[in-house]
Amino acid sequence: MSAAKDEVLEVAGRTVTISNPDKVFFPKSGYTKLDLVRYYVAVAEGALRGVGGRPMALKRFVNGAEGEAFFQKRAPTSRPEWIETVELSFPSGRTAEEIVVRDAAQLAWIINLGCIDLNPHPVRAEDLDHPDELRVDLDPVPGVPWAQIRDVAMVTRDVLKDFGLVGWPKTSGSRGMHIYCRIEPRWTFPEVRRAAVALAREVERRAPEIATSRWWKEERHGVFLDYNQNAKDRTVASAYSVRPLADARVSTPLRWDEVPTCEAEAFTLATVPRRFADLGDPSKGIDEAIGSLEALLELSAQHEAAGFGDAPWPPHFAKQTGEPSRVQLSRRKREDRPAGPKGEVPPPAPGKTVGPTGRRRTTMPLIEIARAASEAEARAGLQRWRARHGEVWSHLAPSDILVDSMRGRNTTWTRIRINLRNVPESERPPQEALEVDYDPWAGYQGPDRSGQLERPKRKRTTPTDA
Repeated sequence: MSAAKDEVLEVAGRTVTISNPDKVFFPKSGYTKLDLVRYYVAVAEGALRGVGGRPMALKRFVNGAEGEAFFQKRAPTSRPEWIETVELSFPSGRTAEEIVVRDAAQLAWIINLGCIDLNPHPVRAEDLDHPDELRVDLDPVPGVPWAQIRDVAMVTRDVLKDFGLVGWPKTSGSRGMHIYCRIEPRWTFPEVRRAAVALAREVERRAPEIATSRWWKEERHGVFLDYNQNAKDRTVASAYSVRPLADARVSTPLRWDEVPTCEAEAFTLATVPRRFADLGDPSKGIDEAIGSLEALLELSAQHEAAGFGDAPWPPHFAKQTGEPSRVQLSRRKREDRPAGPKGEVPPPAPGKTVGPTGRRRTTMPLIEIARAASEAEARAGLQRWRARHGEVWSHLAPSDILVDSMRGRNTTWTRIRINLRNVPESERPPQEALEVDYDPWAGYQGPDRSGQLERPKRKRTTPTDA
C-alpha cells in the first residue's frame, strides 16, 4: 500500500505540512484530520482570542476522537523554528517547555499533531504567575437538564455583574457551560481561586435549588461551579475547541441573549464556521473588558469571617493554608479531632487498598464499581453490576451514578461509584470486587504527582505519529 500523501497548506504566510490528511478523526461523522485543520483555520480569529499568547498542554488523539488520548506538556523537540515555547513550573516542582500559539499557522501545526481541542493555561507567556482570566466551569451532575444549566449561567452572569465583572459565556462542547472573565494580571493563582470559591458560594446562595459549590461528588446536586479550574496547572477547553465527541461538537461563544434558548448540539464542526462567517465572534471585546477581583476577594474575606474556611483543593495539590483537613480522622492528633466525627471511610473492594473515597470520610453510603482505561469499559462494567442488582438499580437516581475522569500519568482513566443513599439500608449491597480493575500506575516507577520519587523509572514508549 502506498504511503499517505501529505497536504501542504499556506497559512498566515507560512507553509504547514499536514501528515495523513485523510485519516478519519470522527468515524461516525467521517471528518478527517484535514477537515479539522481547515475548521480551525476558518475560525482562527476567534480561536486565537481564546488561546493566543497562552502556554498550552497538548492533548493528543493520534488515533482520532474514539482513540485513547494522552497529555503532552513538553513541546516536541522536533518543531519548526517559528513555534514559540515558554517554560512553566508546576505544583509538583517539575518544569516543562510548553507551546505558545499566536497565529493561525502555529494553530494548524498543533492540530496536525493530533490535538482535537485546545487546552491553554489562564496566563499569558509574558507573566506566568498572574492569571488574566477567571474561569467559571458549570458542571452538571448526571440527570440535570440543559435548561437548568442555562438558568445557572444567567444567575452567574448577574453575580459577576454585581461584583464588577463582565462574563463571556460559551458552551463547553460537552455537558456544561463556561463563563470567562478577563481580569487584571495582579493576583496569584491562589487569590484567583479564592475569588472563584466566593463566586461559587454566592451563586449557590442565590440559587440553592439548582446550583452547588460542593466539591465532593456525592454531596452535589444540580450544577456544580468548579472553582478548582482556577488552580495552577488546570486547563480548560478554550473557545472554538472541537471536542472529542461523535458529532464533533464545538465549545462555542454565545451572546447573552442566546443563552436562555441555546442548544449545545447545534454547534458542531459542520455548523460553527458558517455561524462565525455570518455573525462574527460573540467574544470579540473580551480582551478590552478587563475587571478587578477586589470585590470578590472582599466577599471571600466576609465568608472567612463568618466561619467559611477554604474549599477542598484537587487531591494532587500540596496541603494549602486554611484548607479543610485531608487527613483521615482516626489518624489525627487527638487534640485536633473534632468532637463528633461525621461519616466513615467506605471499605475498599476486595484486593484493593483504598475505597470509593480514598481515605476521606463521607456520610454517604458509597460503593465502587469499576476502574477502567476508558469510560466505555467502565460503563460496560456498570451494566454487568446492574444486571445482578436490578432491584437496587430501581431505587437509583441519575445523580447517584458517579462517573469520575481521573488523571493518570499522561492519560485519563474512568472510575464509577454508586451512591446508595436512595436505597433502603436493608437492601444495600456490600462492596464487591470491581467489575473492571484497571491500574493506571501498573509498572510505573517514576516520581508521583507531588514530585516524590516512590518508584524507579519505567520504560517509556514513543507514541505513534499522528
